Amino acid sequence: MEFTEAYKQTGPCCFSPNARYIAVAVDYRLMIRDTLSFKVVQLFSCLDKISYIEWALDSEYILCGLYKRPMIQAWSLTQPEWTCKIDEGPAGIAYARWSPDSRHILTTSEFQLRLTVWSLVNTACVHVQWPKHGSKGVSFTKDGKFAAICTRRDCKDYINLLSCHSWEIMGVFAVDTLDMTDIQWSPDDSAIVIGDSPLEYKVLIYSPDGRCLFKYQAYESGLGVKSVSWSPCGQFLAVGSYDQMLRVLNHLTWKTFAEFMHLSTVRAPCCAAVFKEVDEPLQLDMSELCLDDGFMGGSDAPGGHFKVRYEVMEVPITFPFQKPPADKPNPKQGIGKSYRID
Repeated sequence: MEFTEAYKQTGPCCFSPNARYIAVAVDYRLMIRDTLSFKVVQLFSCLDKISYIEWALDSEYILCGLYKRPMIQAWSLTQPEWTCKIDEGPAGIAYARWSPDSRHILTTSEFQLRLTVWSLVNTACVHVQWPKHGSKGVSFTKDGKFAAICTRRDCKDYINLLSCHSWEIMGVFAVDTLDMTDIQWSPDDSAIVIGDSPLEYKVLIYSPDGRCLFKYQAYESGLGVKSVSWSPCGQFLAVGSYDQMLRVLNHLTWKTFAEFMHLSTVRAPCCAAVFKEVDEPLQLDMSELCLDDGFMGGSDAPGGHFKVRYEVMEVPITFPFQKPPADKPNPKQGIGKSYRID
């Protein structure tokens, strides 16, 4: 494996959607580097330390979250003199994201008091009261025309449908959840999947007009759904659970199409290749060097240099497993990621 030289970084870094640039946060400065030469293309100075960065989908704009202020600053790569600053005042800012058209920024205030849509075109803003989550609970259709936002009022969960053209509310309907965790539009924009609290296994499929198409429940009396993910074609829905099982549902009948177990041991015959990272100390020839006693006796003497190589392991292989503590929430078990493959 080949690596570039080390560059200074104190905050987040992120590749642009077109893979031409990489944004690196260094304290209050935002460096935009070319991904091929790693030369600095643009350098922006923010008003405080950068906590979060996100590219617009067209790779022309980038926002920086200064959550200690709290404040949002946005920059343009094509117009370096252009700048944007968003400040919610006493309400604060807990999270910010781009809209699909790359011309609007959605911010969520502290304590989920409101979600605000800020326009970079005409400086207008639209408010949505009582969003359910800070960084989750917002999903856009594939064509970018509509947005579904989770809200909660009077101890009840709701879905607000907004038009991304005028940002007007097109409809609101209640959902049968105890504590809605997140929502996702299907790739064909025909359905919305909703996950309920991990304390109750429940996956709900709703149509955009508010009709419940199907309710899926694999078992009772146990921790339930941990993650859901649509296939790119929209024909299958993968549901990861805390019982180490991945269940795939068919979008026509909403019945279980396949089940996969997260195994802790890989046995033959198996086509999977397992690589193990091995650290080896660098063997330096220092026979011709002459160093004084003061340097050799210092605390900064060399000895932490390693080279990395990878070995192909032979099956069977047992992966390390640690039983999660029963007295802590959100145990690290189950299917936490469901990757989509064409």
